[in-house]
Amino acid sequence: MSGMTPLIRIDKLWKVFGEHPERALDDHCQSMDAEQLNARTGLKAAVRDVTLSISSGEIFVVMGLSGSGKSTLLRMINGLILPTGGEVSVDGKPITQLATGELQKLRSNKMAMVFQSFALFPQRTALENAAFGLEVAGVPRQKRLEKAREALERVGLGKDLDRLPQQLSGGMQQRVGLARALALDPPILLMDEAFSALDPLIRREMQEQLLELQAESPRTIVFISHDLDEAVRLGDRIALMKEGKVLQCGTPRELLCKPANEQVRHFFQDVDAASVITVDTVAESPARLINQSDLRQLQIEGDTAIEAPTCIVDDRNIFKGVLQKNGKIIPAETGPALIAETTIRDAMKSVANAPYPLPVIGSDQRLIGVISPRRLLRSMILR
Repeated sequence: MSGMTPLIRIDKLWKVFGEHPERALDDHCQSMDAEQLNARTGLKAAVRDVTLSISSGEIFVVMGLSGSGKSTLLRMINGLILPTGGEVSVDGKPITQLATGELQKLRSNKMAMVFQSFALFPQRTALENAAFGLEVAGVPRQKRLEKAREALERVGLGKDLDRLPQQLSGGMQQRVGLARALALDPPILLMDEAFSALDPLIRREMQEQLLELQAESPRTIVFISHDLDEAVRLGDRIALMKEGKVLQCGTPRELLCKPANEQVRHFFQDVDAASVITVDTVAESPARLINQSDLRQLQIEGDTAIEAPTCIVDDRNIFKGVLQKNGKIIPAETGPALIAETTIRDAMKSVANAPYPLPVIGSDQRLIGVISPRRLLRSMILR
């Protein structure tokens, strides 16, 4: 995400398991693939030479199939696993250089983790479970229960405070786990396959919940997933891993439309392009365009009849409306238009029902182009 400050830096990171794992960092071994390295040295490289920069306030998804190294990478971010080589820095501080007390303080004050397993205490209520992280951090009882109550209310469990885990559905239990992390109010949230144990409907609800929470109070979220649809739906950016390496890192649209290699292309071939590609990337120049000052002159002369609907802009290309064939103007404030970030899928109904190609405008209200039903259809076929 351009313009945002990197909060987490991962530089040439390696994690190798086996005897004398540092052998894998030799030039000779680095040229081997994972299978060759294991066959010749007995070493297993879970993470291989990964360099990433994660920005403050973004949802960063690390995805790949089982064994790709994504969960190992996550555990190196919070120091649960130490790297064989390379470094992870959080807010400019290298993890490996932190003393034990400093590392614990980092986890308590800046990070919280949500696991795939709900990991709730069966004998504790939802409120007590949600307050557990604050209890470990030494927060007084009254204050931690207050914060836990607020967190449970944020995830929709405000009426279930006194229920035990066995009285809650799987989705509700995962909400308690999320509330426990949110109660700490960390700037960084690490989520390891957090929704993968849930059935599809509840999983979708939890994804919606996470996006709503992020919109309310942005934080840096590193989300591990093996599910492509989930990654595309949640991620501002996605790092796709295979055999410990990052194949490509970018926005969902970049990975879909500009895959770095055939492996990435194959991985993303089943993605619904219409739910990823935005209208600003497929908009075309309007067939007819008129400047607001020229329009005024036509109005003075009493001649505003035209052959086809025409977009009106000012001298700075700010969209002002559409001049219809009968000479009437539909102002920008009331007429249909699409903002640049609208996905093709979300734009379909509006484009289909519009009597003319719909204007596409940026956040600065400048006209980017127009999009017609024909253009929309071609964008889906020829991606």
